[in-house]
Amino acid sequence: MTSRYLLLASLLLLTGCTDYQWGWYVLDPTTTQGQTNIKFLLAGFNDTIKVSLLSMLFAMSLGLVVALPALSPLKYLRAINRIYVESVRSVPVLVLLLWVYYGMPTLLDISLNHFWAGVIALTIAESAFMAEVFRGGIQAISSGQHEAAESLGLNYWQKMRLVILPQAFRQILPPLGNQFVYILKMSSLVSVIGLSDLTRRANELVVNEYLPLEIYTFLVLEYLVLILLVSQGVRWLEKRIAVPSH
Repeated sequence: MTSRYLLLASLLLLTGCTDYQWGWYVLDPTTTQGQTNIKFLLAGFNDTIKVSLLSMLFAMSLGLVVALPALSPLKYLRAINRIYVESVRSVPVLVLLLWVYYGMPTLLDISLNHFWAGVIALTIAESAFMAEVFRGGIQAISSGQHEAAESLGLNYWQKMRLVILPQAFRQILPPLGNQFVYILKMSSLVSVIGLSDLTRRANELVVNEYLPLEIYTFLVLEYLVLILLVSQGVRWLEKRIAVPSH
């Protein structure tokens, strides 16, 4: 409810409390020009959602792999984990994105398009945070659960897959939701390498129409709606998988 009031107040402020002459005709759904521009902007959802979902899935997989050495009794494995996590977290996402897009094809002598460069960069950047989320979730599971799994004769991988990770997932669902929101917002950076996401399309329309405030306001609303939907979905999933208290 609070978010609705804030949104309403923001719209009132933007439309009536300044001397700026708004050019909303550029996005007027009752005109041919407005319909064309709105369709052009909304088409950016396709690339934004695809690059975000794939990056999230790959980052979760890589993050889990990176997290497991942190739980090892072997010091050198824990050191490898810390080096990776601290190194990746220290690099700005935009810098990593540019390096992957321009540097990786040169080093590996491969062809890399805009889409997969964005996915790879966001996956690497997010995997370090995912590793910490998984590490915290696994460590939150009591030692009794580990002992119970071992008493049943389960090996390490069976114990993690059948006993520890399902319980840890319930613990880490809220931070996973936060990280997905983070990826959605960071996906706007892929516009700098030419991917036709929401931000790229808004930039292109600004060049054609010369009305940046109106178009970028619409862009803000697009991200706001998308992230609110994701947040509601995460809350719904939390309730579905929550363990009853009685």
